[in-house]
Amino acid sequence: MKDAKERTLKDLEEEYSLDLEGAVESIKKQEARRVLVQFPDGLKQYATAIVDYLAEKTNSEFIIYLGSCFGACDYPVGMDKLGIDMMIQFGHNSLMPSYLNNGKEVSAGLKK
Repeated sequence: MKDAKERTLKDLEEEYSLDLEGAVESIKKQEARRVLVQFPDGLKQYATAIVDYLAEKTNSEFIIYLGSCFGACDYPVGMDKLGIDMMIQFGHNSLMPSYLNNGKEVSAGLKK
């Protein structure tokens, strides 16, 4: 019998195509120690299952931001005070084009 987390991720994968391996790869590449993860309302019910998965694959600490998330421009203010090394926002598009971010594209984690 599968545990609740596995069922939850399986249920999630039936409805959405998340790039969790891409998120793991980015976390490792940037050696992020503390990662803030932001979800749109429809994915908030899966937040702990997703973060548990990411934590199992990395050595990072995760903070789940459950405030509003109405698009790529809606990010939490004051992250610098929390010692955040990286933010992952699950959404439909890139957060910003690479030409606006010193040549780095910041990808969203959700593809639908």
